[in-house]
Amino acid sequence: MKEQRTVAAVAGRGIRGDRYFEHCGLWNYLDEDPTRESKEASEITFIESEALTAVERETDIEVPAGAHRRNVTTRDVPLNHLVGRTFAVGDIRCEGIQLCEPCGYMQSLVGEPGLADTLVHRGGLNASIVESGQFAVGDEIRW
Repeated sequence: MKEQRTVAAVAGRGIRGDRYFEHCGLWNYLDEDPTRESKEASEITFIESEALTAVERETDIEVPAGAHRRNVTTRDVPLNHLVGRTFAVGDIRCEGIQLCEPCGYMQSLVGEPGLADTLVHRGGLNASIVESGQFAVGDEIRW
């Protein structure tokens, strides 16, 4: 993970420069799971800074920047409420697909057993990009 101040997001594809956009690196095969509720591909992921703060307060586990594996860290946005809703950030428009539940890979990066369990239902949001554009640090999420 590499912090960016401004990024370009492409509808139907993802964030320009992201490993999924470039079709390289470790792939997430959830989209191929026939039992998965949503068949829409996630092109961008979000996590609440408040959830990360709560985990640290509750467990003394600090999740370093980027280790949560989400593209965007938000503040003051109830991401769980955006499932099934359209919202905008910067120039882009997104649609919330489903909660982005924590994974074992994220837990292994942080090196703390049980971390994934503490983030269940507050691990973020998977979304599709429905209108291309750019967004930057500090842009508000509007819905």
